[in-house]
Amino acid sequence: MADKFFIFSIFAAFALSLSPFVFSRELSLDTDSHSSVLDVSGSIRKTLDVLSHKSSVSKPSDQRDEKTTSFSPTSLASSFSLELHPRELLHGGSHEDYRALMLSRLARDSARVKAINTKLQLAVSGTDKSDLVPMDTEILHPQDFSTPVTSGTSQGSGEYFLRVGIGQPSKTFYMVIDTGSDVNWLQCKPCDDCYQQVDPIFDPASSSSFSRLGCQTPQCRNLDVFACRNDSCLYQVSYGDGSYTVGDFATETVSFGNSGSVDKVAIGCGHDNEGLFVGAAGLIGLGGGPLSLTSQIKASSFSYCLVNRDSVDSSTLEFNSAKPSDSVTAPIFKNSKVDTFYYVGITGMSVGGEKLAIPASIFEVDGSGKGGIIVDCGTAVTRLQTQAYNALRDTFVKLTKDLPSTSGFALFDTCYNLSSRTSVRVPTVAFLFDGGKSLPLPPSNYLIPVDSAGTFCLAFAPTTASLSIIGNVQQQGTRVTYDLANSQVSFSSHQC
Repeated sequence: MADKFFIFSIFAAFALSLSPFVFSRELSLDTDSHSSVLDVSGSIRKTLDVLSHKSSVSKPSDQRDEKTTSFSPTSLASSFSLELHPRELLHGGSHEDYRALMLSRLARDSARVKAINTKLQLAVSGTDKSDLVPMDTEILHPQDFSTPVTSGTSQGSGEYFLRVGIGQPSKTFYMVIDTGSDVNWLQCKPCDDCYQQVDPIFDPASSSSFSRLGCQTPQCRNLDVFACRNDSCLYQVSYGDGSYTVGDFATETVSFGNSGSVDKVAIGCGHDNEGLFVGAAGLIGLGGGPLSLTSQIKASSFSYCLVNRDSVDSSTLEFNSAKPSDSVTAPIFKNSKVDTFYYVGITGMSVGGEKLAIPASIFEVDGSGKGGIIVDCGTAVTRLQTQAYNALRDTFVKLTKDLPSTSGFALFDTCYNLSSRTSVRVPTVAFLFDGGKSLPLPPSNYLIPVDSAGTFCLAFAPTTASLSIIGNVQQQGTRVTYDLANSQVSFSSHQC
């Protein structure tokens, strides 16, 4: 695609940091408060199983028109849920071995983290859109833009999918979910350039509810990047892995299975799309900005439980449902510089029951908008500021002297050769909150296989950026509830 568009960038991206959440008793052998048992053989078996998976979600030969009950955003108050699928289940196996699959995942993850940090850096530095240089595509040209755009200001391409209905009559599509994104979009006919997806490409001409937005509408003005053509709003979103989408910004009816539908949801209709969305028709933004689906339908809460990415299982994304009674709860808050991300209030971390010597300020947002830690379903591996990561790693290594170490892998610097073991006891990693609350992680959420030969690595990574991120590897198996009405996030294990 290099000959198709040209990108100017004006910034240097930062490495990002993220850190995990999830707790459970692990279907492992037994646990105590300071250590847990990792099922080595079970984890290795999953690495073999995922390679044999073909895409096992339905690939409809046609899409039946569906009639749904329509709601206004203010009346869609009842709880409802949608089925979630991990990326590999939709995409099917295409890698030579699990090592290659992991390298691919980690490369995507690094690009996403870079993009999140860039978005934050542009916000905290006070960069004006007029200072950015536009990206040229066949659909949009620099002269079309009322405010210029930069490539790479993004939130990533996501790892989990759901199925929603678009248009009237409703046709269903697999869509990426992303708590680090606000703009909803899907591929549309006519396609100047579209990547391969599972479902037929959406044709706006077949929908009676499709309506283009004007350039002066609030929805258009809320876009980070927009252009005007014949008073119609055009959007552009670029992602850190090189993916992008460009097209008409419109309103459309979005349907949620048998739970009803919402009219006039702002959504991008992409005619020029490129990237690693792996079969999905587009993306559903669950971030905190005004254009996200959660904001537009005025959801009081939403929650998800992310299954292990190497499994064939699925779970649910739920709206307006109560948190589980056994949840560990912490405050969430917005950064005044950028409203997309969900920051969580934590006070520290522990390994093997030992509280780490990490300054509380590392997890706090300062007056300039730097620092803090966010929860993100699209980032995989937790990043921590280098000081926090070193404290975690050094304590973990100290408490695992009985395990045979081996060389690092990609962004992981702490790995073990467990090929001769069926299970191992490892120190428990936990997040700490105000009031003495803690969230211990199951060992499979922080000591993960990187091949099928028994190499396991500590699934955290350091960052020189100020931001830390709680990624989906650490969230696997946990119901994560975002209580938007009360500014709280809750974690509960075994709720998939």
